Amino acid sequence: MASKIDSELKSAAVLQQMQQHLQSDAGKEILAKIGFIYQFVIAPKKLGKDDEMFVVDLKNGKVYQGAYDGKPDATFSFVDDDFVALSSGKLNPQMAFIRGKMKIKGSMSAAQKFTPDIFPKPAKL
Repeated sequence: MASKIDSELKSAAVLQQMQQHLQSDAGKEILAKIGFIYQFVIAPKKLGKDDEMFVVDLKNGKVYQGAYDGKPDATFSFVDDDFVALSSGKLNPQMAFIRGKMKIKGSMSAAQKFTPDIFPKPAKL
């Protein structure tokens, strides 16, 4: 059962698509390949101000709003626009980390599997 992501963030639309994507055959391949639980802390403009939390569970194929009940494999912190750029492939995860646009806590090996490839490709208009 998909839970509604209720947020004003642009990232929320990406995460909502991700939720549907994980139900597809391509999504099931991602689950088999990655199998980690990622938590995201996303702020509208500046981290630490009005942050929202989301979980992308690539073990069980769930995406939801809120904190993970337990210890996620990796937690990423972003500003909304940087998350959208990264998920669409416009921002390289390594460069985002080096430039301080993405903060990581938790397992670095789990974090390294977090790439734009796990996100559904935006529909071509």
